Amino acid sequence: MSQGIDLLHTSPDENVTRSHEQRTRPPGVWADPEAHLTAAVEHHWYRAVTAINASIVNSTSSFYQSRNISPVLMPVTVSSVSSPMGLGSDSLPVQIDLMGDRTYLADSMQFQLEFMLRHGLEGAYYIMPTFRGEDADQTHLNQFFHSEAEIRGGQDDVMSLVEAYLGALTEGLLEGSVGNQVERCAGTTDHLEALLKQAEFPRITYDEAQDLLGSHAFTLKAPGAPAITRDGEQALIERFGGAVWLASPPSITVPFYQRVDKRGRAHSADLLFGVGEVVGCGARHITGKETRRALVDHSIAESEYTWYVRMKEDYPLETAGFGLGLERFLLWVMQHDDIRDLHVMPRIAGTRSWV
Repeated sequence: MSQGIDLLHTSPDENVTRSHEQRTRPPGVWADPEAHLTAAVEHHWYRAVTAINASIVNSTSSFYQSRNISPVLMPVTVSSVSSPMGLGSDSLPVQIDLMGDRTYLADSMQFQLEFMLRHGLEGAYYIMPTFRGEDADQTHLNQFFHSEAEIRGGQDDVMSLVEAYLGALTEGLLEGSVGNQVERCAGTTDHLEALLKQAEFPRITYDEAQDLLGSHAFTLKAPGAPAITRDGEQALIERFGGAVWLASPPSITVPFYQRVDKRGRAHSADLLFGVGEVVGCGARHITGKETRRALVDHSIAESEYTWYVRMKEDYPLETAGFGLGLERFLLWVMQHDDIRDLHVMPRIAGTRSWV
Protein backbone atom coordinates (compact mmCIF):
# COMPACT_ATOMS: atom_id res chain seq x y z
CA MET A 1 0.00 0.00 0.00
CA SER A 2 1.50 3.31 -1.11
CA GLN A 3 1.09 6.53 0.85
CA GLY A 4 -0.21 9.70 -0.76
CA ILE A 5 0.43 13.38 -0.28
CA ASP A 6 -2.14 16.10 0.29
CA LEU A 7 -2.15 17.78 -3.10
CA LEU A 8 -5.37 17.29 -5.03
CA HIS A 9 -8.16 17.34 -2.46
CA THR A 10 -9.83 20.75 -2.34
CA SER A 11 -13.50 21.07 -1.57
CA PRO A 12 -15.72 23.67 -3.26
CA ASP A 13 -16.27 25.39 0.11
CA GLU A 14 -12.53 25.73 0.64
CA ASN A 15 -12.20 27.24 -2.81
CA VAL A 16 -14.71 29.93 -1.99
CA THR A 17 -12.60 31.21 0.89
CA ARG A 18 -9.38 31.31 -1.12
CA SER A 19 -10.69 32.31 -4.55
CA HIS A 20 -11.32 35.63 -6.23
CA GLU A 21 -14.10 37.86 -5.01
CA GLN A 22 -16.72 35.82 -6.87
CA ARG A 23 -16.91 32.49 -8.66
CA THR A 24 -19.10 31.90 -11.66
CA ARG A 25 -21.87 29.53 -10.59
CA PRO A 26 -24.09 27.50 -12.94
CA PRO A 27 -27.70 28.65 -13.29
CA GLY A 28 -28.93 25.17 -12.28
CA VAL A 29 -31.82 25.11 -14.74
CA TRP A 30 -31.01 21.82 -16.52
CA ALA A 31 -34.46 20.43 -15.58
CA ASP A 32 -36.29 23.40 -17.17
CA PRO A 33 -35.92 23.18 -20.98
CA GLU A 34 -37.19 26.71 -21.66
CA ALA A 35 -34.98 28.38 -19.06
CA HIS A 36 -32.00 26.25 -20.05
CA LEU A 37 -32.28 27.28 -23.70
CA THR A 38 -31.59 30.89 -22.73
CA ALA A 39 -28.92 29.99 -20.18
CA ALA A 40 -27.08 27.72 -22.60
CA VAL A 41 -26.68 30.65 -25.00
CA GLU A 42 -26.05 33.51 -22.59
CA HIS A 43 -24.59 32.23 -19.31
CA HIS A 44 -20.81 32.31 -18.83
CA TRP A 45 -20.85 28.91 -17.13
CA TYR A 46 -21.83 27.15 -20.34
CA ARG A 47 -19.38 29.16 -22.41
CA ALA A 48 -16.69 28.01 -20.00
CA VAL A 49 -17.84 24.38 -20.33
CA THR A 50 -17.58 24.68 -24.10
CA ALA A 51 -14.07 26.16 -23.91
CA ILE A 52 -12.89 23.52 -21.42
CA ASN A 53 -14.30 20.69 -23.53
CA ALA A 54 -12.51 22.08 -26.57
CA SER A 55 -9.24 22.14 -24.64
CA ILE A 56 -9.74 18.52 -23.58
CA VAL A 57 -10.40 17.36 -27.14
CA ASN A 58 -7.38 19.27 -28.50
CA SER A 59 -5.08 18.01 -25.73
CA THR A 60 -6.33 14.45 -26.25
CA SER A 61 -5.49 14.57 -29.95
CA SER A 62 -2.02 16.01 -29.36
CA PHE A 63 -1.25 13.57 -26.56
CA TYR A 64 -2.13 10.44 -28.51
CA GLN A 65 -0.50 11.66 -31.69
CA SER A 66 2.78 12.03 -29.75
CA ARG A 67 2.47 8.39 -28.64
CA ASN A 68 1.50 6.90 -32.00
CA ILE A 69 -1.96 5.98 -30.70
CA SER A 70 -4.54 6.27 -33.47
CA PRO A 71 -7.95 7.93 -33.43
CA VAL A 72 -10.72 5.63 -34.64
CA LEU A 73 -14.33 6.19 -35.68
CA MET A 74 -16.92 4.06 -33.89
CA PRO A 75 -20.68 3.48 -34.35
CA VAL A 76 -23.11 4.33 -31.53
CA THR A 77 -24.77 0.89 -31.41
CA VAL A 78 -23.43 -2.49 -30.29
CA SER A 79 -24.69 -6.06 -30.39
CA SER A 80 -22.45 -7.22 -27.51
CA VAL A 81 -22.54 -5.20 -24.30
CA SER A 82 -19.20 -4.62 -22.61
CA SER A 83 -19.98 -2.48 -19.56
CA PRO A 84 -21.80 -2.35 -17.21
CA MET A 85 -21.67 -6.11 -16.72
CA GLY A 86 -20.09 -6.75 -13.31
CA LEU A 87 -22.15 -7.69 -10.25
CA GLY A 88 -20.97 -4.43 -8.67
CA SER A 89 -22.64 -2.32 -11.36
CA ASP A 90 -25.56 -0.06 -10.52
CA SER A 91 -26.76 0.42 -14.09
CA LEU A 92 -28.01 -1.51 -17.09
CA PRO A 93 -27.35 -1.44 -20.83
CA VAL A 94 -29.80 0.55 -22.96
CA GLN A 95 -31.63 -1.72 -25.40
CA ILE A 96 -33.45 -0.25 -28.40
CA ASP A 97 -35.38 -1.46 -31.43
CA LEU A 98 -33.52 -0.24 -34.51
CA MET A 99 -35.67 -0.84 -37.59
CA GLY A 100 -36.87 -4.14 -36.20
CA ASP A 101 -33.51 -5.34 -34.85
CA ARG A 102 -32.71 -5.63 -31.16
CA THR A 103 -29.53 -3.73 -30.41
CA TYR A 104 -27.96 -1.56 -27.73
CA LEU A 105 -26.79 2.00 -27.58
CA ALA A 106 -23.06 2.14 -26.95
CA ASP A 107 -22.15 1.72 -23.32
CA SER A 108 -18.50 1.49 -24.31
CA MET A 109 -16.69 0.60 -27.52
CA GLN A 110 -13.91 -1.22 -25.71
CA PHE A 111 -14.47 -4.45 -27.65
CA GLN A 112 -14.25 -2.52 -30.90
CA LEU A 113 -11.05 -0.80 -29.75
CA GLU A 114 -9.60 -4.25 -29.07
CA PHE A 115 -10.64 -5.26 -32.59
CA MET A 116 -8.90 -2.23 -34.10
CA LEU A 117 -5.61 -3.20 -32.45
CA ARG A 118 -5.67 -6.36 -34.58
CA HIS A 119 -4.94 -4.00 -37.51
CA GLY A 120 -1.41 -3.61 -36.21
CA LEU A 121 -2.02 -0.40 -34.27
CA GLU A 122 -0.03 0.32 -31.12
CA GLY A 123 -3.13 1.86 -29.60
CA ALA A 124 -6.52 3.31 -30.49
CA TYR A 125 -8.75 5.94 -28.87
CA TYR A 126 -11.94 7.96 -29.23
CA ILE A 127 -14.18 10.43 -27.42
CA MET A 128 -17.87 9.64 -27.94
CA PRO A 129 -21.24 9.45 -26.14
CA THR A 130 -22.00 6.61 -23.74
CA PHE A 131 -25.46 5.44 -22.71
CA ARG A 132 -26.27 3.79 -19.39
CA GLY A 133 -29.59 2.59 -17.97
CA GLU A 134 -29.38 4.45 -14.68
CA ASP A 135 -31.12 7.43 -13.13
CA ALA A 136 -29.26 10.72 -13.25
CA ASP A 137 -28.29 12.34 -9.97
CA GLN A 138 -25.55 14.67 -8.73
CA THR A 139 -22.77 12.23 -9.66
CA HIS A 140 -24.31 10.02 -12.36
CA LEU A 141 -25.57 10.67 -15.89
CA ASN A 142 -27.44 8.24 -18.11
CA GLN A 143 -25.80 9.87 -21.14
CA PHE A 144 -22.25 11.14 -20.88
CA PHE A 145 -19.02 11.42 -22.85
CA HIS A 146 -16.32 8.80 -22.64
CA SER A 147 -12.65 9.20 -23.47
CA GLU A 148 -11.47 5.63 -24.04
CA ALA A 149 -8.26 4.07 -25.26
CA GLU A 150 -6.85 0.57 -25.74
CA ILE A 151 -3.15 -0.21 -26.07
CA ARG A 152 -0.85 -3.19 -26.45
CA GLY A 153 0.39 -4.11 -22.99
CA GLY A 154 -0.79 -4.87 -19.49
CA GLN A 155 -2.33 -3.19 -16.47
CA ASP A 156 0.76 -1.26 -15.37
CA ASP A 157 1.18 0.07 -18.90
CA VAL A 158 -2.34 1.44 -19.07
CA MET A 159 -2.20 2.91 -15.55
CA SER A 160 0.94 4.82 -16.55
CA LEU A 161 -0.83 5.97 -19.71
CA VAL A 162 -3.76 7.30 -17.68
CA GLU A 163 -1.45 9.28 -15.39
CA ALA A 164 0.36 10.81 -18.37
CA TYR A 165 -2.94 11.58 -20.11
CA LEU A 166 -4.34 13.38 -17.08
CA GLY A 167 -1.15 15.41 -16.93
CA ALA A 168 -1.53 16.41 -20.59
CA LEU A 169 -5.19 17.40 -20.11
CA THR A 170 -4.28 19.45 -17.05
CA GLU A 171 -1.45 21.27 -18.80
CA GLY A 172 -3.85 22.27 -21.56
CA LEU A 173 -6.41 23.54 -19.06
CA LEU A 174 -3.85 25.85 -17.45
CA GLU A 175 -2.97 27.58 -20.69
CA GLY A 176 -4.12 31.09 -21.62
CA SER A 177 -7.79 31.95 -21.72
CA VAL A 178 -8.89 28.42 -20.81
CA GLY A 179 -6.97 28.65 -17.54
CA ASN A 180 -8.77 31.92 -16.85
CA GLN A 181 -12.11 30.23 -17.52
CA VAL A 182 -11.27 27.40 -15.12
CA GLU A 183 -10.18 29.83 -12.42
CA ARG A 184 -13.31 31.93 -12.84
CA CYS A 185 -15.55 28.89 -12.36
CA ALA A 186 -13.48 26.85 -9.88
CA GLY A 187 -12.17 29.80 -7.90
CA THR A 188 -8.64 28.42 -8.15
CA THR A 189 -6.29 26.41 -10.31
CA ASP A 190 -4.30 25.08 -7.35
CA HIS A 191 -5.74 21.59 -7.80
CA LEU A 192 -4.60 21.50 -11.44
CA GLU A 193 -1.12 22.72 -10.60
CA ALA A 194 -0.87 20.19 -7.77
CA LEU A 195 -1.72 17.30 -10.08
CA LEU A 196 1.19 18.21 -12.34
CA LYS A 197 3.59 17.83 -9.42
CA GLN A 198 2.76 14.14 -9.01
CA ALA A 199 4.67 11.72 -11.21
CA GLU A 200 2.29 8.92 -10.26
CA PHE A 201 -0.65 8.32 -7.95
CA PRO A 202 -0.63 6.09 -4.86
CA ARG A 203 -2.15 2.62 -5.18
CA ILE A 204 -4.13 0.45 -2.78
CA THR A 205 -5.67 -2.95 -3.39
CA TYR A 206 -9.25 -3.87 -2.60
CA ASP A 207 -8.07 -6.18 0.17
CA GLU A 208 -5.94 -3.43 1.69
CA ALA A 209 -8.81 -0.96 1.44
CA GLN A 210 -11.13 -3.34 3.26
CA ASP A 211 -8.57 -3.74 6.04
CA LEU A 212 -8.05 0.02 6.21
CA LEU A 213 -11.68 1.19 6.07
CA GLY A 214 -13.60 -1.75 7.51
CA SER A 215 -16.60 -3.59 6.11
CA HIS A 216 -18.94 -0.60 6.58
CA ALA A 217 -17.25 1.11 3.59
CA PHE A 218 -18.31 -1.73 1.29
CA THR A 219 -21.63 -3.21 0.26
CA LEU A 220 -22.33 -6.70 -1.07
CA LYS A 221 -23.92 -6.58 -4.52
CA ALA A 222 -23.90 -10.38 -4.54
CA PRO A 223 -22.24 -13.13 -2.46
CA GLY A 224 -18.49 -12.61 -2.63
CA ALA A 225 -18.89 -9.38 -4.60
CA PRO A 226 -18.10 -6.41 -2.34
CA ALA A 227 -18.40 -2.96 -3.93
CA ILE A 228 -16.99 0.14 -2.31
CA THR A 229 -19.56 2.76 -1.33
CA ARG A 230 -19.42 6.43 -2.24
CA ASP A 231 -18.49 7.21 1.35
CA GLY A 232 -15.76 4.60 1.11
CA GLU A 233 -14.39 6.22 -2.05
CA GLN A 234 -14.34 9.61 -0.36
CA ALA A 235 -12.59 8.15 2.68
CA LEU A 236 -9.80 6.82 0.45
CA ILE A 237 -9.56 10.11 -1.44
CA GLU A 238 -9.19 11.94 1.86
CA ARG A 239 -6.71 9.43 3.24
CA PHE A 240 -4.42 9.62 0.21
CA GLY A 241 -4.55 13.36 -0.35
CA GLY A 242 -6.93 13.58 -3.27
CA ALA A 243 -6.19 10.83 -5.81
CA VAL A 244 -5.64 7.09 -5.41
CA TRP A 245 -5.81 3.94 -7.51
CA LEU A 246 -8.12 1.28 -6.05
CA ALA A 247 -6.82 -1.91 -7.67
CA SER A 248 -7.22 -5.69 -7.81
CA PRO A 249 -10.93 -6.11 -7.01
CA PRO A 250 -12.48 -9.60 -6.77
CA SER A 251 -12.96 -10.67 -10.38
CA ILE A 252 -16.69 -11.33 -9.97
CA THR A 253 -17.29 -7.62 -9.25
CA VAL A 254 -15.95 -6.42 -12.61
CA PRO A 255 -16.93 -7.26 -16.20
CA PHE A 256 -15.96 -10.71 -17.46
CA TYR A 257 -13.35 -9.48 -19.93
CA GLN A 258 -10.76 -8.43 -17.30
CA ARG A 259 -7.83 -10.80 -16.76
CA VAL A 260 -7.74 -12.66 -13.43
CA ASP A 261 -4.78 -13.62 -11.24
CA LYS A 262 -4.36 -16.88 -9.31
CA ARG A 263 -6.09 -15.38 -6.26
CA GLY A 264 -9.21 -14.48 -8.22
CA ARG A 265 -8.39 -10.77 -8.32
CA ALA A 266 -8.92 -8.82 -11.52
CA HIS A 267 -6.18 -7.00 -13.42
CA SER A 268 -8.12 -3.73 -13.13
CA ALA A 269 -8.16 -0.50 -11.17
CA ASP A 270 -10.27 2.62 -10.66
CA LEU A 271 -8.72 6.04 -10.20
CA LEU A 272 -10.57 7.88 -7.46
CA PHE A 273 -10.49 11.66 -7.13
CA GLY A 274 -12.96 14.49 -6.96
CA VAL A 275 -16.44 12.94 -6.97
CA GLY A 276 -15.09 9.38 -6.74
CA GLU A 277 -14.34 7.01 -9.62
CA VAL A 278 -13.30 9.07 -12.65
CA VAL A 279 -11.24 6.50 -14.58
CA GLY A 280 -11.58 2.73 -14.84
CA CYS A 281 -8.89 0.59 -16.46
CA GLY A 282 -7.87 -3.02 -16.88
CA ALA A 283 -6.02 -5.70 -18.82
CA ARG A 284 -8.05 -8.06 -21.00
CA HIS A 285 -8.02 -11.82 -21.45
CA ILE A 286 -5.56 -12.80 -24.15
CA THR A 287 -6.94 -16.10 -25.43
CA GLY A 288 -10.31 -17.56 -26.29
CA LYS A 289 -9.87 -20.19 -23.58
CA GLU A 290 -9.47 -17.54 -20.88
CA THR A 291 -12.46 -15.62 -22.19
CA ARG A 292 -14.70 -18.70 -22.26
CA ARG A 293 -13.77 -19.56 -18.69
CA ALA A 294 -14.62 -16.03 -17.58
CA LEU A 295 -18.02 -16.14 -19.30
CA VAL A 296 -18.84 -19.32 -17.41
CA ASP A 297 -17.66 -17.81 -14.11
CA HIS A 298 -19.91 -14.78 -14.70
CA SER A 299 -22.88 -16.91 -15.84
CA ILE A 300 -23.00 -15.16 -19.22
CA ALA A 301 -24.09 -16.97 -22.37
CA GLU A 302 -21.26 -17.32 -24.87
CA SER A 303 -23.77 -16.87 -27.70
CA GLU A 304 -23.90 -13.14 -26.91
CA TYR A 305 -20.13 -12.86 -27.46
CA THR A 306 -19.37 -15.34 -30.23
CA TRP A 307 -17.45 -12.87 -32.36
CA TYR A 308 -15.44 -11.59 -29.39
CA VAL A 309 -14.39 -15.10 -28.33
CA ARG A 310 -13.48 -15.95 -31.93
CA MET A 311 -11.31 -12.83 -32.14
CA LYS A 312 -9.44 -13.95 -29.02
CA GLU A 313 -9.00 -17.47 -30.42
CA ASP A 314 -7.87 -16.49 -33.91
CA TYR A 315 -5.91 -13.34 -33.05
CA PRO A 316 -4.66 -13.52 -29.44
CA LEU A 317 -3.11 -10.26 -28.27
CA GLU A 318 -2.20 -8.72 -24.92
CA THR A 319 -4.09 -5.45 -24.54
CA ALA A 320 -5.28 -3.13 -21.80
CA GLY A 321 -7.47 -0.05 -21.81
CA PHE A 322 -9.27 2.61 -19.86
CA GLY A 323 -12.32 4.83 -19.88
CA LEU A 324 -12.47 8.35 -18.44
CA GLY A 325 -15.84 10.00 -17.82
CA LEU A 326 -15.44 13.54 -19.14
CA GLU A 327 -18.17 15.09 -17.04
CA ARG A 328 -16.78 13.57 -13.84
CA PHE A 329 -13.38 14.95 -14.75
CA LEU A 330 -15.00 18.35 -15.33
CA LEU A 331 -16.59 18.21 -11.87
CA TRP A 332 -13.10 18.09 -10.43
CA VAL A 333 -11.70 20.69 -12.85
CA MET A 334 -14.48 23.17 -12.06
CA GLN A 335 -14.68 22.17 -8.37
CA HIS A 336 -18.41 21.65 -8.72
CA ASP A 337 -20.82 19.21 -7.07
CA ASP A 338 -23.62 18.50 -9.59
CA ILE A 339 -22.76 16.70 -12.81
CA ARG A 340 -26.08 17.65 -14.39
CA ASP A 341 -24.78 21.21 -14.79
CA LEU A 342 -22.02 20.11 -17.17
CA HIS A 343 -24.00 19.54 -20.34
CA VAL A 344 -24.55 22.50 -22.63
CA MET A 345 -27.20 20.30 -24.26
CA PRO A 346 -28.65 18.15 -21.44
CA ARG A 347 -29.72 14.57 -22.13
CA ILE A 348 -31.28 13.36 -18.89
CA ALA A 349 -33.84 10.58 -18.78
CA GLY A 350 -37.27 11.90 -17.81
CA THR A 351 -36.41 15.50 -18.75
CA ARG A 352 -37.39 16.90 -22.11
CA SER A 353 -34.52 18.37 -24.18
CA TRP A 354 -35.06 21.43 -26.35
CA VAL A 355 -31.51 21.97 -27.56
